[in-house]
Amino acid sequence: MSFDFISIILISIALAMDAFSVSITEGLSLKNIKLSQAILIGLFFGGFQALMPVLGWIAGEQVKDLVSFIAPIIAFILLLALGIKMIYDSIKSEKTNKIKEFSHKELTILAIATSIDAFAIGVSFSFLKIPILIPVIIIGIVTFAFSELGVIIGIKVGQKFEGKFEIVGGIILILLGFKILLGF
Repeated sequence: MSFDFISIILISIALAMDAFSVSITEGLSLKNIKLSQAILIGLFFGGFQALMPVLGWIAGEQVKDLVSFIAPIIAFILLLALGIKMIYDSIKSEKTNKIKEFSHKELTILAIATSIDAFAIGVSFSFLKIPILIPVIIIGIVTFAFSELGVIIGIKVGQKFEGKFEIVGGIILILLGFKILLGF
């Protein structure tokens, strides 16, 4: 099975929503953010979003023969769970206005935390026999771009839109899960 380009773009956008939201928060809360730090935020988020599907795909390849006949159901469950989790986290999370300093350690933790769902996408791609290279490149680039945009919005616009983009990402993942389950 192969995914069409539009589906890969939609998955990339959905996966980028966590990083986008966190990037807005970073733009809002970092004191005197420099261009190099803004670029680093995008590289961290984009890099981890690209790495995690590869790791998930490798893990999926190890067990795919055991469960290949139920792959659409597994992909649906993973995407549904991730979508619900993104929506729940967005609604539940409490954002802070506290000004903070740039931290590589915190950025690494945030990049890992926002890319866990990409691991599950990689597993789903493996089960569905979707080659990983092109999706990973697109996921990394889209996440980088959304992260850079998020930092800029955070700096320029403020907290007006904070948190709402994770809900959109969650809805996209749920809809894609249904698309896979129903075989569209």
